[in-house]
Amino acid sequence: MILVLYDGNGFVKFSFLVFYTESRSLDRDFAGEHELGYQTGSYRLLVARTGYRTGNRLTLMGRASQGFDWRCVILLCLDAISLRSTKVENAENQSFSAPVIITLNAKFLMLFTHARFRSSLHRGLVIPATPLALNAQRRLDERRQRALFRYYVAAGAGGLAVGVHTTQFAIRDPKVGLFKPILEIAKEEFARGDAKTKEPLVRIAGICGATQQATAEAGLVREHGFHAGLLSLAAMKNATEDELIAHCRAVADIIPVVGFYLQPAVGGRVLPFSFWRRFAEIENVVAIKMAPFNRYQTIDVIRAIAESGREDIALYTGNDDNIVLDLINPFRFQVNGKTVERRIVGGLLGHWSVWTRRAVELLADCHVAGQNPDSVPTELLRRNIEVTDSNAAFFDAPNAFAGCIAGLHEVLRRQGLLEGIWCLDPNEGLSAGQAEEIDRVYRSYPHLNDDAFIAEHRDEWLA
Repeated sequence: MILVLYDGNGFVKFSFLVFYTESRSLDRDFAGEHELGYQTGSYRLLVARTGYRTGNRLTLMGRASQGFDWRCVILLCLDAISLRSTKVENAENQSFSAPVIITLNAKFLMLFTHARFRSSLHRGLVIPATPLALNAQRRLDERRQRALFRYYVAAGAGGLAVGVHTTQFAIRDPKVGLFKPILEIAKEEFARGDAKTKEPLVRIAGICGATQQATAEAGLVREHGFHAGLLSLAAMKNATEDELIAHCRAVADIIPVVGFYLQPAVGGRVLPFSFWRRFAEIENVVAIKMAPFNRYQTIDVIRAIAESGREDIALYTGNDDNIVLDLINPFRFQVNGKTVERRIVGGLLGHWSVWTRRAVELLADCHVAGQNPDSVPTELLRRNIEVTDSNAAFFDAPNAFAGCIAGLHEVLRRQGLLEGIWCLDPNEGLSAGQAEEIDRVYRSYPHLNDDAFIAEHRDEWLA
């Protein structure tokens, strides 16, 4: 099947889904909301491919059974572009002016991009938690913020997390007012990055606060084209489990949710097995980031997902203190008399906001080792210690993580991507001796940094 759309816009590449329905009353039949599936109501997914533009000709290529009445086709664009179709042709050059729907309605965009980005999540990705670039006046340095996004894309990250702990939760303070500007810059840089990657970047944004704030943020990040929200429960320390689940459901009604187990030392709360077992029953949960920095609590989450039977929830490590072992260990549990194995497939990590090129290589090595866990290379086990030791310096572990964000800024400053280590809070900076610890891990593990890669491309990203 080849469909050709004529369009006057100038977009180089976009992605699409083609659905077929038995009815020609598309406006009527497509009204309302439909749950996503490969067979959904009277709609059948035919094609999910990529389109390319030549002049004003947008060509969609893929295969489908013969004999379809193209007046019964629904075409949904998956990228944030606006198409104006004037004519549709099939492979035999027959033209149709009959109803072909091209929609970017936010609700439908959420539903119909769901399967695609879930597939990417399940492959396992490097997803850096993005820092905030500030100048000496502690105002947004847009040039360097964009350079950070470009660095992560060039380094091979499969997605980015924006507006999260590493970005500093204070960006939401009305006096700061940087949450929406960061989302807007990210949206532009995602589009730029997608033009250079084989697969669209996974877009995740942090969602915080009590239910009223969280649902408002969910709507905002969805409007900016993000695929999912990383849901922090830090603001609900005194909420009951029932209240927490209701809160999560309210957000999941708006946007797919990535659960977030944040360690109490940096503002999180303890979330027991019972919470995660109930959390797994929320249909629109797509992944969980585990960052309790605690083996018992990490296992609680994975066991809850194993017992739920949900194989469609991707597991990501946020345990910067145990990255490699999280990624290579099989987690096996007895569920109803059967052995169920789950794996952590990728990382959504503050630690991976620095030395990202090496993080991409590390994840690839972990995926290879995971295929044969009975013979994990000794070198990979050594690297686990090296990465954890480096993280202790970056995150300021000896001082209860007081300098965890400033430590990442310091690495990026040394690499020339940030001008300084400024945080929104003037009292937040490096702890005594932290700079010397960063010096030490730089000397001890030179193979872990990507300074040469950054030096080669930095001026390009800053342009």
